[in-house]
Amino acid sequence: MFALVSPEKVHLPAGSVVKLPATWQEYQSLFEGRGDSSIPRMKYRQGEVLLMSPLPVHGKDANLIADIVKTILDHDGREYDAFTPITMTLPEESGIEPDYCFYINHWQAVCGKKRIDWQNDPPPDLVIEIDVTSYSDVEDYIPYRVPEIWLWKREKLMIYQLQGITYQLQAQSIYFPKLDLKNAIAGCIKVAYQRNTSAAIRDLRRQLALINDC
Repeated sequence: MFALVSPEKVHLPAGSVVKLPATWQEYQSLFEGRGDSSIPRMKYRQGEVLLMSPLPVHGKDANLIADIVKTILDHDGREYDAFTPITMTLPEESGIEPDYCFYINHWQAVCGKKRIDWQNDPPPDLVIEIDVTSYSDVEDYIPYRVPEIWLWKREKLMIYQLQGITYQLQAQSIYFPKLDLKNAIAGCIKVAYQRNTSAAIRDLRRQLALINDC
């Protein structure tokens, strides 16, 4: 299989990543040429475009971890909003497509909106990134000031929180401080691959109910 990148057509073999020098205008042309498709994933930073064609494991893990977040929030009776696919852009500076993003503390700021103004509206409270192909970089979110990023890489959850002008690894999420998220997510992933996603989420619900009973 070969990679083809032109303003008219972009084709990448599954699992491949391509980095090209590009202007903001060239990034926009590639983005528009993709049409309604969300593949390949695209991001723009510092005069370059990165393209990535995800593997099936990428989508499965992203949806499962997002389902875990939703299950915990629903269990706690907390309100939120979630988006995927979504493109975050700051003209001439950055363009990025997180695997999933959540508004938890600031859901009311985007309530009912069909478009988000990334220069004026608040950023997502939480972004989820799955890194199978070394495409993800938490530093890409610095211009947006996203408070927390979960990076799932090599079957391990890494929680990054914005500290000043950089991201720092943390042991716990600011949104779920009482939960052992790393073990909970690792356990769900294990069940999902031994059986399926629905079994993993049912198991998580049982665990949350047991915590409440203690």
